[in-house]
Amino acid sequence: MDPVRNPYAPGAGQRPPELAGRDRELQQFEVVLERVARGRPERSMVVTGLRGVGKTVLLNTFKSMAMQRLWGTGKIEARPDQSIRRPVAAALHMAIRELAPRHRAPERIEEFLGVLKAFAMRDPAAAKGTSHWSPGIEVPASRGRADSGDLEIDLTELFVDAASVATDLAVGIALFIDEMQDVQAADVSALCAACHELSQSGGPLIVVGAGLPHLPSVLSASKSYSERLFRYARIDKLDREAADLALILPAREEEVEFTQDALDALYEAADGYPYFVQAYGKVAWDLAPRSPITLEDVKVSAPEAEEELAVGFFGSRYERATPAERDYMHAMAQIGDEPVPTAEVADALGRKPSSLSPARDSLIKKGLIYSAERGLIAFTVPHFGRFLRAQPI
Repeated sequence: MDPVRNPYAPGAGQRPPELAGRDRELQQFEVVLERVARGRPERSMVVTGLRGVGKTVLLNTFKSMAMQRLWGTGKIEARPDQSIRRPVAAALHMAIRELAPRHRAPERIEEFLGVLKAFAMRDPAAAKGTSHWSPGIEVPASRGRADSGDLEIDLTELFVDAASVATDLAVGIALFIDEMQDVQAADVSALCAACHELSQSGGPLIVVGAGLPHLPSVLSASKSYSERLFRYARIDKLDREAADLALILPAREEEVEFTQDALDALYEAADGYPYFVQAYGKVAWDLAPRSPITLEDVKVSAPEAEEELAVGFFGSRYERATPAERDYMHAMAQIGDEPVPTAEVADALGRKPSSLSPARDSLIKKGLIYSAERGLIAFTVPHFGRFLRAQPI
């Protein structure tokens, strides 16, 4: 088999050749785009799921769909140690630059860019009298709009003004936020307030976020109305039909087939998780001598695929944990793969739950575990418990 023609793409945020099993989410977003285009009220959208289920791929696909409709688009990746003020400013700058060539009133664009510049430069975290932001905006910063220093007020005013520019062109603006659970608590509150204002005024600007399963609880903790503010889409592993299509259709484009027992073995190994489907499919292709790819080819290739996952997908995350955090995760893994009670983890380690709070909170901040609900925790990475049980303690 020619490795150059290998169609499978196991990568972070890398779109697979066949985006199988996500038709419902794509149709939902198509409805959002169409309703906004018709001036009808619509909620912003949030996609949640474990690592490796394709949230970033879906977010990028949504972005492409918006661009095809000539919307202005911008994307950021949230970081727990960074305010969203300047990343959002840069993303909206990109969105307005996409719209500007079609706008008949250059002064309207310049007016908004002045507000955008003022918003970005009004960063309380920056040293007084300094600004390290270089947005390439030549117009002077405006005064008295989106520059109060209160992010909730400023973000609301900025979103309203951006939506007004989009209204002039009868299109919308979409701001995409990946790793949304990492947005700082105060910034989440500001973001929800700005979206709430837009939902009431009908402005054609939507926020589309992607994050881990506990993102809805992060949003609801900041504003009580967030449950009604966003359209939530929880994505999970693929069913058997979709997982098979993700393998079969790209291979068929290269005139390669799989035997049925090979597909059975690949589904059992990957368990339907999109990243694993691509990982096992790629190695099976590379090691198979010819088409069709057989059960024997899968058996030969599976150990190599598992080794690559152990180093890249699982191991890289495991290495980020401190010894105390690793002990905590090993205890979780020994209890089981489902969400486990924090009290049971403490019992397994012979410790008081309160003494383990620093390790648990640090693992949550590192994105290795999440709080499924009060008193329960789970791994953010599928099959991470199985990986840990195979490691020496």
